[in-house]
Amino acid sequence: MIFTIVAVLLVLAGAPQVTAGLPMEAQSATTTLPAGAVLYLRLESPVSTQESHLREAVTARVVREVCVRPDGKDIAIPLDAVVRGSIDRLIPSSSPTDRARLRLRFTQLEIPGRAPVPLKARVMEVENARESVLPDGTVQGVLASELPLTMLDNALDKLKKSRPDVGAEAQKAGEKALGKADTSIEFPAGTDLQVALREPLRLEGIFLPAVSDRLLPAVSAPIEQLLAEAPQRAAGKDGKPGDPLNLVVVGTAGEIRRAFQEAGWAEAEKLGGKSLWETVRAVAANKGYKEAPVSQLYLFGRPEDLAFQKTLNTFAERHHLRLWRSSATTSPGREIWLGAATHDIGWDIRPGVVSHAIDSEIDKERAKVGADLAVTGRVACLRLVTRPNPLSEGLTATGASWKSDGQLLAIETKPQ
Repeated sequence: MIFTIVAVLLVLAGAPQVTAGLPMEAQSATTTLPAGAVLYLRLESPVSTQESHLREAVTARVVREVCVRPDGKDIAIPLDAVVRGSIDRLIPSSSPTDRARLRLRFTQLEIPGRAPVPLKARVMEVENARESVLPDGTVQGVLASELPLTMLDNALDKLKKSRPDVGAEAQKAGEKALGKADTSIEFPAGTDLQVALREPLRLEGIFLPAVSDRLLPAVSAPIEQLLAEAPQRAAGKDGKPGDPLNLVVVGTAGEIRRAFQEAGWAEAEKLGGKSLWETVRAVAANKGYKEAPVSQLYLFGRPEDLAFQKTLNTFAERHHLRLWRSSATTSPGREIWLGAATHDIGWDIRPGVVSHAIDSEIDKERAKVGADLAVTGRVACLRLVTRPNPLSEGLTATGASWKSDGQLLAIETKPQ
């Protein structure tokens, strides 16, 4: 009854009518997404130049809502919409000087409760992949010569010629410890893609966001007070300013862990002998290490309490963040955490510095975190919040530049 009254009032006010159900939809609205519009997808079908076949069907799921308006209120494509296509190019590497190639074509969009819609879309980016993407959407693999492991193997080959007794033994030990170079393209289920529409896409209906952007006063008030008093940045062990804080998370450690796990993020391991060796192996083979340790940053006089990351098949690129539990709580007693999220996009090697390079536009990583967690259904609210005297640019502890609108994303998890 209440919903019917609200709907009538909206119609009288000139707003589009919405119908009951999840998600709710405006029946008469029509939207046309332009060519070049980006869809964020997550593969449900693994694809491989070794195991897959030409014309094999491929399915992916939409993991970021496509908004009609800048304020994000009207959604043209909701979460959990499915995109279908196939592999239309598949060329395994046939020699050390030949690159593997793979191309996916997406041809159909399926929104729950609606008739399938034809679309034409090409891959424009595979997140955190060591491979590159050509303008036509073809994913191009790496060469063996581009892998550090191959360079090491070549050096051992030279040693074997001058010292056969030592070189052969060292090469055998190296292969056992580090494995052999693999240049095939392997994208497991869960791989994140960005695809671009090749033609305009006409859609009927508007959906409401899957996650609310309303923080209750019992949550927003302590967050506001915390941000007025807390540092704006984490710091290195030497006290040098580090990553800016761009996340506020409400929930217990267990709730936060479950949400990130279901979003496909892994908790970083502590630095030790085993994790250090696994890091060496990942760098040498240019492959992913999803639980790799992160360097420590400090807030409230201590290193991060939790750290999460999301990677694919290279150690050089990864989404990652650190969280510190604050002393503040909501009035029901829920914990409030501050966090810093950045995206590693390669290596930063300069005199005195060997570190990951980050994407300087750190607001994109803030959006990535929120979008990934929204898909899990474990988030009650996502809302951008401001703080006094927000920072808009600066340098990390290793000297990398960053820029931001100065806002933080408040993420309230659902109580368990």
